[in-house]
Amino acid sequence: MTDTTLSDSGSADILAPLPPLAAQAERLIELGVHELAGLPAEDVRAFAEGAGDARGALLAVHPERVPPSALAPLLRRDDKPGFVVVDMPDVDDFAPYGEAGVELPDAPLYLVDGVDRGDRMANWSPEEALPALTKEGRSPLVLSEGIHWVLQQPEALERNRCFMTIGSRLRKPKGTYDARTPAIWISNGTGRDGKERRNAPKVGWCWWGNRHTWLGFGSATGRR
Repeated sequence: MTDTTLSDSGSADILAPLPPLAAQAERLIELGVHELAGLPAEDVRAFAEGAGDARGALLAVHPERVPPSALAPLLRRDDKPGFVVVDMPDVDDFAPYGEAGVELPDAPLYLVDGVDRGDRMANWSPEEALPALTKEGRSPLVLSEGIHWVLQQPEALERNRCFMTIGSRLRKPKGTYDARTPAIWISNGTGRDGKERRNAPKVGWCWWGNRHTWLGFGSATGRR
């Protein structure tokens, strides 16, 4: 399967297919994700092998096993590690957005099908993009899935073609949702990021009602 998305100009953006599941399993093991998850390496390999014909699928570890704060530093770009912005210390508290129908399989490992960067929705707000994705039968990615995607396919993150993961939201104590929306993009090395982090992969946030020309919306056709 080839990941085909449309930019806001309407032109097609083609990403190479994701690596085979066996290669994805080895990548997670190489990075030590299995140890963070408390899983034997052989269990990860066996899951990938037992998945059968799952071309184009993304292998993900449930965020309850390995939260985004632990995954983000494993990202690399220009040999610089990924990071979470300093004003998002509660990044791991963002949970699957159940009211939008986002439910993760009850398993330590699962597959995400049909991942898409959503370039065609660049300059849309999350508030505008969610009903459009739902109408298309797509489910927005949660933050940990977005990080897994970039771990396996670093080219999914490029200048002016980055993405939000609006499948993760933070519910406040009174029941309303935090207006911040998790996203993954590339640092410019400005402000509190620090010059040394220029071009590093960055986990940050944007407002639920704001638009950004350089952010699409990561989504999938399903999980299993």
